[in-house]
Amino acid sequence: MTKIKIGIQGELGAYSHIAAENLYKNPAIKTCTTFEETFKLAYNDSIYKIVIPIENSLAGRVADIHYLLPKYKLQIHGEYFLPVEHNLLSKPDANIKDIKYVRSHAQAIGQCQNLINKKKFKAIVSADTAGSAKDLAEGDDKSIAAIASELSAKIYNLKILEKNIEDEQGNVTRFLIMGKNIEQPEFNKKKQYITSCIFRVKSEPSALYKCLGGFATNQVNLTKLESFSVKNTFEQANFYLDLEGHIEQAEVKKSLEELGFHTETLDILGVYEASNFRSK
Repeated sequence: MTKIKIGIQGELGAYSHIAAENLYKNPAIKTCTTFEETFKLAYNDSIYKIVIPIENSLAGRVADIHYLLPKYKLQIHGEYFLPVEHNLLSKPDANIKDIKYVRSHAQAIGQCQNLINKKKFKAIVSADTAGSAKDLAEGDDKSIAAIASELSAKIYNLKILEKNIEDEQGNVTRFLIMGKNIEQPEFNKKKQYITSCIFRVKSEPSALYKCLGGFATNQVNLTKLESFSVKNTFEQANFYLDLEGHIEQAEVKKSLEELGFHTETLDILGVYEASNFRSK
């Protein structure tokens, strides 16, 4: 049986890797150094899907992703919510008293400040959590620990000194499953859907108000609306929007038609089933 091919940003053991393993049975994982490299992988080869983090319940949106969405215009095939559990990892022969430095991604370090301050560790910012674990495994310094996943500890033969060291419980990252091909599910009234799009408003007074009026009129619920600058200017903004519903539903179709009338550009990024996590 042919394995499904999945691209992720970061090294093996990254939270994107865990999400991919939870979504697909024994996928063939290809690691990419940057998010743009990951998007390019799927853009250039339609065989690949990519699993990309878009937002975190504590840290907010993931940098760069919103700029890559309109650039590559990959289709969103689904969403997945992953509870994030950070762990303090060390060399197999080290113990907690040996540790003086802790290395990880900036967000992970920020989410584990209580332990870092309590132990008076010096933080070293790295490109990603799993990469920190890999670097630790390849080095010889017992005074350095890494903040990463339990899967990273298994892959790189590291010891877990302390589990679940995040400051707050309930740390969840939302991932998007994306690909070049359009994969839109048929509407089923028994299921819940999310439709995602990116649009640019016209440069005129009350432009955003006019854009959103159709959703209010047709009673369509918006679950996310975020703005980000167009290229290197503050004169205009793109907006990323998630709404509850399927594009085949009359109220959603009418809302998007009205949105299109008041925008310079409008791109539907995907229609997909809403995760069960939303109903918890």
